[in-house]
Amino acid sequence: MGLLSLAIWVPIAFGALCLAIGREEHANRVRWIALIGSVISFIVTIPLYTRFQLGTPAMQFVEKASWIERFHINYSIGLDGLSLWLVLLTSFITVIVVISAWEVITERVNQYMGAFLILSGLMIGVFSALDGVLFYVFFEATLIPMYLIIGIWGGPNKIYAAFKFFLYTLLGSLLLLVALIYLYSASGSFDILAWHDLKLSAHAQTLLFFAFFAAFAVKVPMWPVHTWLPDVHVEAPTGGSAVLAAIMLKLGAYGFLRFSLPIAPDASHEWAWLMIALSLIAVIYVGLVALVQQDMKKLVAYSSVAHMGFVTLGFFIFNPLGMSGGIVQMIAHGFVSGAMFLGIGVLYDRVHSRQIADYGGVVNTMPKFAAFALLFAMANCGLPATAGFVGEWMVILGAVKFNFWIGLGSAVALILGAAYTLWMYKRVYLGPVANDHVKALKDINAREFFMLAVLAVAVLWMGIYPKPFTDVMNASVDHLLQHVAVSKLP
Repeated sequence: MGLLSLAIWVPIAFGALCLAIGREEHANRVRWIALIGSVISFIVTIPLYTRFQLGTPAMQFVEKASWIERFHINYSIGLDGLSLWLVLLTSFITVIVVISAWEVITERVNQYMGAFLILSGLMIGVFSALDGVLFYVFFEATLIPMYLIIGIWGGPNKIYAAFKFFLYTLLGSLLLLVALIYLYSASGSFDILAWHDLKLSAHAQTLLFFAFFAAFAVKVPMWPVHTWLPDVHVEAPTGGSAVLAAIMLKLGAYGFLRFSLPIAPDASHEWAWLMIALSLIAVIYVGLVALVQQDMKKLVAYSSVAHMGFVTLGFFIFNPLGMSGGIVQMIAHGFVSGAMFLGIGVLYDRVHSRQIADYGGVVNTMPKFAAFALLFAMANCGLPATAGFVGEWMVILGAVKFNFWIGLGSAVALILGAAYTLWMYKRVYLGPVANDHVKALKDINAREFFMLAVLAVAVLWMGIYPKPFTDVMNASVDHLLQHVAVSKLP
């Protein structure tokens, strides 16, 4: 078993072990098993970065074994510059989420921890799969643990939110399955890289493009199929929100890179105007919607839709700055949105309210926590020297090169992002202590401090020194853009 297989199956094995320890009296043992499992899973992914060869777009750490011979379906996995950092981000966020739930989740601890570890392995599987059926199995399987996490440990309307999440995502995925079967009939193989070289008619490319769009746009989520996300975030437990925002939204964006652009390049160019329009609506309109939110989680959920709009905008302006910026924005958004949701979770654990109006003057009682919250708020605004700035700046530069007015429209989002984020920070943290339950708040403990400090280091490191992130993806981005530039019409 190679490194990449270990990265996929180690968390799944530890998750299964957590599920096997069923008794509530063993909850503490389960927590330690989950922590050890998540840390080992993260350590396993580090050599993927240290041994990664720069300057080549070829797949690395490739493993291939026959799975269903009759249909030429293989267990085929590998990494390139488009997916490497997404695998590392997944394993990193899983460690943080396990720590975040340590004292907070007291019921069905084994199922909670098991679901997150299994989900982590499945998401790494999505980012690594080089076989169409394997990709689809991992892509769909991620729904099950997240559905359970929302439906069991969520808020008052958790069942409604879990069903909405499941049905929205499943509907788009069925069209993805049809597209994969069509590609198999056209090529005789489920090899994703072989599909990249298929010469398909303009009509077939258009149909495939919209089938992929149905699956991946819901997952991103792009406007107007984003309405499930705020409902799910409001009801999901803190760890569920963090993983959903930090990693699961990236599954859709990654799908555009691996399927839509290389398999249907002519259709991608033809319909780029639609993708750019929807991205700009997400960036500007959803930013305005975030301004009027009264619930902290809903506000950050809408800000996620706006930030992911930058990602899809970067992909479909077809220049290296834009595409690299979109991928950097995916990683940065993973750090920042995960930190924002975990910060809201810290307050919710103490006050059991997410309403902005129930807070005020938190800085007086929780100064350490307010300092972390300020850093993450600034990163969410896109302040220079934080992770939130790098990707957005690259996408705006690429958009200006592509079309000045599109660049100007995307730059407006930075102003809106600053407006809704600072408005929330002002009302929650600044000013005099607003009421008795804020007066009774205690500052963050050592566990919470460690969790937020690790994320703060990641946000600052990426903002100050983004070179390790961009170096990895340059060759793969250039290769993909060259591939998309050449017509694949027969």
